[in-house]
Amino acid sequence: MAHSIDLNADMGEGFGAWTMGDDAALLDIVTSANIACGLHAGDWDVMAATMQQAVANSVGIGAHPGFPDLYGFGRRRMELPKASLQNLVRYQLGAAQAMASSAGGRVRHLKLHGALANMAAEDFDMAHACYTAALDVDPTITIMVLAGTAQHKAARELGCATACEIFADRAYNDDATLVDRSLPGAVIHDPIHAGQRVVDMVKAGAIITENGVKIPTRIDTICLHGDTPTAVTLAAEVKRALLESGIGLATLKGRPVQ
Repeated sequence: MAHSIDLNADMGEGFGAWTMGDDAALLDIVTSANIACGLHAGDWDVMAATMQQAVANSVGIGAHPGFPDLYGFGRRRMELPKASLQNLVRYQLGAAQAMASSAGGRVRHLKLHGALANMAAEDFDMAHACYTAALDVDPTITIMVLAGTAQHKAARELGCATACEIFADRAYNDDATLVDRSLPGAVIHDPIHAGQRVVDMVKAGAIITENGVKIPTRIDTICLHGDTPTAVTLAAEVKRALLESGIGLATLKGRPVQ
């Protein structure tokens, strides 16, 4: 194998009697899980069950904090004072740590969700505030960032353990941000297309945008969303394509970005 990479998926996003995605199937494929912390999705029972499954599958656990917006699934933008934003991150990370510990695991990384992540990808100060809050709780935690964005820059300045992420199932703008979900082609549903584009990006060491622009970046982990109809098929194809191309899989190991 030329080198190894992490595969991550957002999960634990059901709530009460409602389920979202096939977490059990994804946990047989991925090496890291970003688990909702109860505000944009998830609840205490969903968190506990997902943490237990992740530990049983030797999958690395990550906290996936978002805006307090169950109805909008955390995808609606909110404006919060800096201090409140930081408390929001600390609150959710603390919940994730408690549930992981009770399941015999630990929270290894943190990844922002939805609108919170998109805003932090555009706003250095916001990203810096969120990550500082997480590091207040656990100075050793790995911060998973959208490669090439303000998130990436904030983590670099903080000098913290970092994992640079690309998306298998989302299209990119030329500034390394994600194409808005309301636009055609923003979400990629074809497993074969997703698998090939991931291999191309990993081999190129770059994000490849919809316009064919290559944005050089370190790539440590690949995200597979769990809430789309083809999620499991797409995840399995991405894994197959990577392995067939000589790219191994390994649980996330964060390191500072230069």
